[in-house]
Amino acid sequence: MYIYTVNFIHHNTLLNALKRFFKDTIIYGIAAVLPRVINFLLVRVHTDALPTNNYAENTNFYIWAALFSVLLTFGMETAFFRFYKSEEKKDSLISTAFISVSFLAVLFVFVTFLFSNFFIAAFDFTQNPLQLKLFIGIMALDTLAVIPFAYLRASNKPIKYAVIKLINVGVIVSINLIFLKFIPQFLNEGKSIPQLLEITFNSTYIVNFIFIANIVGSAISFLLLLPYLLKFKWNFNTVLFKKMISYSWPIAVAGVAYVINENLDKILIGKMIDKNTMGIYAACYKLAIFMNLYIMAFRLGAEPFFFNHSNHKNAKEIYARILNYFIIIGSLVFVGIVVFIDVLKQLFINQQYWEAIVIVPIILLANLFLGVYHNLAIWYKLTDKTRYAMLFSITGALITIILNLVLIPKIGFIASAWATLAAYGTMMVLSYFIGKKHYQVPYNLNKSGSYLIVSILISFISFEFFRENYLVSTGLVLVFGVLIFWNEKKELLAIIKR
Repeated sequence: MYIYTVNFIHHNTLLNALKRFFKDTIIYGIAAVLPRVINFLLVRVHTDALPTNNYAENTNFYIWAALFSVLLTFGMETAFFRFYKSEEKKDSLISTAFISVSFLAVLFVFVTFLFSNFFIAAFDFTQNPLQLKLFIGIMALDTLAVIPFAYLRASNKPIKYAVIKLINVGVIVSINLIFLKFIPQFLNEGKSIPQLLEITFNSTYIVNFIFIANIVGSAISFLLLLPYLLKFKWNFNTVLFKKMISYSWPIAVAGVAYVINENLDKILIGKMIDKNTMGIYAACYKLAIFMNLYIMAFRLGAEPFFFNHSNHKNAKEIYARILNYFIIIGSLVFVGIVVFIDVLKQLFINQQYWEAIVIVPIILLANLFLGVYHNLAIWYKLTDKTRYAMLFSITGALITIILNLVLIPKIGFIASAWATLAAYGTMMVLSYFIGKKHYQVPYNLNKSGSYLIVSILISFISFEFFRENYLVSTGLVLVFGVLIFWNEKKELLAIIKR
């Protein structure tokens, strides 16, 4: 009787933890994913308004933005979550983290303005020098917003987080639609518009409206976050800073390597083939955003949850169950996108970009592997062995560099997709086997692995043999879904009922 009671309590605790995790993931996922979805819808606006070489310019801008976002935040966001639970003086933690990233932001602004000619050439902004000023403004404002946004997540304020994010994207979308869709449309139809708008449109390089929208949105977001910053007592804790920087710097290096994995392919395609191909590849790559959104939603809920539950007796079992559910949902997302890929391309991408649609299934699977890697990463975050994150990411970056350089001249842009898959797959495998030695989690590889393998087979069969045959492909997806539900129904129903 005693053993039964203990097992019952343990099972209930496990189900409660899983339900809390799913709740957190959904709340924070909606807050972050909805703006990204709305932003993604702009891809059609951009690909309709911009020639492929201008779209390549847009891609190039945000490649550099991704790199400097990592350098300027320097892993402080993850360090903030790591110490938020244990640090009693929250004011000290918040102010130390914010002052740290603010110093880097100010230094960045000073150096880039001082050596502006160098950076214009280095970033390939020579045809459009205004991009550098816009770039500096966006990076500085977004860096200043990182810790306030992290505070809202850590202190469980999802509504406030969501409202600011939605206002940001609302501003960005409005400016994009006005200057890239409605004004050109009205002018082509001979309709009159306010003179100021017409002068602004005619005197501005068209791709710059994307960046102007971004900087306006970033400025408004930071202003809305200011009240949360001003309510804290400000002091810089040197001892805490040393602990945070010791934890965060390998994450920063890993972040740089991740940017290489994500973006070097586009740069190399532009250099080794041409800018038009780069634009086509980058536009089709965007369809992988559906998997990226799922992974991002998961990470927003998972990171605080994993740290907060690390001291629970059944923490490792919870982590194992979460990975299983992550793979289940990720596999369904993967299969669903591949089956309906031709519908999605017509909805979201201009026809002149469709040539590279073949990369999408490969990139989707690569990102699913990356999501599994993020799941497995809990072992080095909890054991403070973040140097392994750096080693894994550098390994992935080396694979990306070598395979792109060797294969692009031989098989073209599809080489970059295979390189991404190889890089993330290797990182996933390395993290699993090395993690077993440092923090053993009872992952059910047979069950989770079978879901992954079946999803790959269904996607391959659908894409190669039943492309646009939605009756057969949808049937395969439904069979896969029923199979999953049959295997998981007992626990799923228990979680729903609680």
